[in-house]
Amino acid sequence: MDDDILILADPNGNAWDFAKEVYNKLNFSSTKCGKCSLGKINIGKFNDGEIFVKILTTVRNKVCFFIHDSSMNPQDWAISLVEVNDALMRSSAKKINNILPYIKYSRQDRMTEPRTSITASVLAEMIGSIADRVVATDLHNPASTGAYKIPFDNLKAYPVIVDYLRRRYPDFLNNLVVVAPDVGSAERAKSYAKRLMGGVAIINKSRDSSGAIREMTVIGDVQGKNILIVDDMVDTAGTLCKAAEILKEKGALRIWTCATHGLFSKDAIEKLSRSCFEKVIITDSIPQKNFEKIEVVSLADLFSEVIYRISHGQSVSELFR
Repeated sequence: MDDDILILADPNGNAWDFAKEVYNKLNFSSTKCGKCSLGKINIGKFNDGEIFVKILTTVRNKVCFFIHDSSMNPQDWAISLVEVNDALMRSSAKKINNILPYIKYSRQDRMTEPRTSITASVLAEMIGSIADRVVATDLHNPASTGAYKIPFDNLKAYPVIVDYLRRRYPDFLNNLVVVAPDVGSAERAKSYAKRLMGGVAIINKSRDSSGAIREMTVIGDVQGKNILIVDDMVDTAGTLCKAAEILKEKGALRIWTCATHGLFSKDAIEKLSRSCFEKVIITDSIPQKNFEKIEVVSLADLFSEVIYRISHGQSVSELFR
């Protein structure tokens, strides 16, 4: 079976190094000892900006795992993904597995007002029409997996981040309170707190008629505590930085944050550099490097293990029990 496994990525894209790392862990691990191959896909553009795709490696009768570049802009990311799936199907791939560390368009998962599109559902139809399986990390709304009519593995990044914190910063974990930035993140905060032996607090937000945040209230004791705010993504970081200020006013000591996806739009990095956060820990679900307060934790071990389990008929859910 190992000889039929093919890891694919665009060598000119930002996900190529990640794909090579996954390939090396699969091929040279003492526990896996696989014989998978590393293949190339060319994702380019015509002069007018239209995307074209070509598979540069023979994929006939191969179990293909395409690792997509989540640092691409959303439009190019979505169209190139559909084109790659189509090209793999037309090239007689045995199985098409989409490895999507960060799924774009997943935030629009319901109709928040009349006459709007549910793009998470649209994307599910586009992918599910050709691909056989999707592997992603920390969907914005886990219920979005219900829109897919193919197997969908929504991996959790918290075991990787928890292990990183335990190994690198055991002193910070003493006297720790894990903070959910909103009520919807409470379960995530509990998962972290359970594994880091810390308390839990929640920031409750009240909004005005326009949807802007009017007030933040801290539910729980944070005075004299080390704080870890946990979330699924960091986008503009405006609300996150404001939450850190309020926690500081409430007597918190050291304030860190961690998230799976670092979108970092609209001067987010500049805001974080000026904030009272000591560290911002994210994964490489979106390819990036360490910068000032930002530390990047790799998901390559997690994805290599999941790819191995899928291709060998083993359970993925056991990893998170």
